[in-house]
Amino acid sequence: MKIRFIAGIAALATTLALSACSSSSDTAAGPEKLTVWIMKDSVTSDFLGRFTQDFERRHKDLALDIQIQEWDGIGERVTAALASKDAPDVIEVGNTQVAQYAASGGVKDLTDRTGDLSGGDWLPGLAEPGRIDGKQYGIPWYAANRVVLYNKDLFAEAGITGPPATQDAWLAATAKLNKGATQGIYLPGQNWYTLAGFIWDQGGDLATRSGDTWKGALQSPQALAGMDFYRRLQVLGKGPKDSDEAKPPQAEVFAEGGVAQIISVPGGAKIVEEANPALKGKIGFFPVPGRTAGVPGSVFTGGSDLVVPEASGHQDGAYQVIKALTGDTWQKDMAKTMSYVPNRTSLASAVQGDAGTAAMAAGAARGRATPNSPQWAAVEATNPIKQYMTAVLTGADPARAAEDASDSITKTLGS
Repeated sequence: MKIRFIAGIAALATTLALSACSSSSDTAAGPEKLTVWIMKDSVTSDFLGRFTQDFERRHKDLALDIQIQEWDGIGERVTAALASKDAPDVIEVGNTQVAQYAASGGVKDLTDRTGDLSGGDWLPGLAEPGRIDGKQYGIPWYAANRVVLYNKDLFAEAGITGPPATQDAWLAATAKLNKGATQGIYLPGQNWYTLAGFIWDQGGDLATRSGDTWKGALQSPQALAGMDFYRRLQVLGKGPKDSDEAKPPQAEVFAEGGVAQIISVPGGAKIVEEANPALKGKIGFFPVPGRTAGVPGSVFTGGSDLVVPEASGHQDGAYQVIKALTGDTWQKDMAKTMSYVPNRTSLASAVQGDAGTAAMAAGAARGRATPNSPQWAAVEATNPIKQYMTAVLTGADPARAAEDASDSITKTLGS
């Protein structure tokens, strides 16, 4: 889910020497050892323990060596591993990282496996980033996306009896909530993932591709309409116009009790309750509303894919690991254990018992990903989208500001 800009790859590839990639140490006398890289905090150690025990029970000839990786510096480590002759057999990667890894040529094409893995039912926001030029390199594992967290007491005091079903109703309800000491919504000016959803709802995009060329697209009428909706919503609260949801942490602002809504992953509610236990049980959830009733708004889908390096010495075994982790049994288990959205729309019922995750699953069906360019991580490193949003929210001409931001995106994507 996280994106790290990769630099100095060639130098790193020559210094790999990673004991983590020790799959070559297998012996014919025992089970074939598969090395699997999993990112820290993606799943609990208990989940991994249960999965390993079940997998090895079902595959007597295979043994798992699951190694936990830190997010910091992971781009360099994965790229070096892919360039080595002794790579792990399965690697968890952020869904938006697949393009840059596939561009290295070190990731196995798994297109012929998609039918066996129920690929026709995958969440688009997970499947699309793993598909490069029609070939499937990344297999969707789990998803997470933003929903609206709301203060039930403040909604009741304002006479609002249920979550709004459309963008227009959302604006009207938020304006009604935005009275006196109460903020209708706390929406920082640079929450660009949320803006992306509003742009997609209007039929626009952050960047578009023609042949092999990518261009920024914030200046399109559809993208400008998405930004205008963001502006109309953002003004119904006191969110800063020049920072994102981390500065200050929006969960802490919500925990103070005077904010009716924030846009967050459902897990943000736990952070709120830790900061203010008095709000426990008073936080509700609903999908980001779309333009028409019954159709949730588009949302950025973060999450992880699983890839098999070309240098894996045990590709058949690696596929069995992926098939198990992405199959019904462990998808349902992980959804309940971690409050994630399963990788397939048909498994959404697995999270219906949890209000936050159910709202997230409803939105995930309309999930999207950032432009599928290997250079998109470089765009995020400087992020002209954030600068554009602040410019518009502080009075700049939207069309001119959008042109400037799009020019910057185009230049980076073409580098």
